[in-house]
Amino acid sequence: MTDGGDVTDWRREFAEEARADRPDLARLCLLLGAVADPTVTQADLDAAEIELDRLAGLVPYGTRGADAWVAALADLLGRHEGFQGVPADYQRLESSLLHEVLRRRRGLPILLSVVWMEVARRAGAHVYGLGLPGHFVVGFGDPEDLHLADPFAGGRAMTGADAELLVAGATGEALDPSMLRPATPAAIVLRVLNNIRAWASARPERSDVALWAVELSLLLPSHPARLRYERAELLVQRGDFLTGAAEMEAYATIMDAVEPSAAETIRRKAKAARALLN
Repeated sequence: MTDGGDVTDWRREFAEEARADRPDLARLCLLLGAVADPTVTQADLDAAEIELDRLAGLVPYGTRGADAWVAALADLLGRHEGFQGVPADYQRLESSLLHEVLRRRRGLPILLSVVWMEVARRAGAHVYGLGLPGHFVVGFGDPEDLHLADPFAGGRAMTGADAELLVAGATGEALDPSMLRPATPAAIVLRVLNNIRAWASARPERSDVALWAVELSLLLPSHPARLRYERAELLVQRGDFLTGAAEMEAYATIMDAVEPSAAETIRRKAKAARALLN
């Protein structure tokens, strides 16, 4: 690793961590931030890890029981350290970058949850993340018992009924038991990248952000196949017509066996992209 934020090195390290037997969530999020911000150095990543360790050291010794962990983390991270979110955070790319969230004490629900999870884990808690529709929260203890907290709200304690209301408000549907399965590090990072892609899609001038977010998503062991087509479209949008067209054609080959009509549409788009070279 070089001292500077070399994008190629950061991406290689991200890919290696993503494919590790037990991926480190904090490291994946920090490497993602290093790809996003070319000014980030290894020292910045080390400082972020040190901050997580420092916060974990402030958790009261001897904390036991899920409710006690929720109360202790809410007091430390929410009230004392000021980690929470506001609606304006959804408009900032920094809200999805862990090193910036640690600096600003502001972020999206999922990044604030990552802070909670990493601090609690270091302090010895049995903690997990729940990717509910529209809102990410954390849980403590046995996932069957649902001792939850909302880091975006400063650590407000939540019950199973609260989770049901949250899901109903976001989707208009009842909470499905599958929504209560603890999220894996890879699933959490993919959701972070999805948020970044959504942020960039509303800002066509930031197609550079959309492109690296898609490319990091493709480095994860499990990802939607359609991301390959999305990358191809972004390449064409950014003027790399030849590479974009070639990737469209490769994706069309995959689609032949699943949806031939869609494959033909993609080939027409690839042909149109190649025509832009003339």
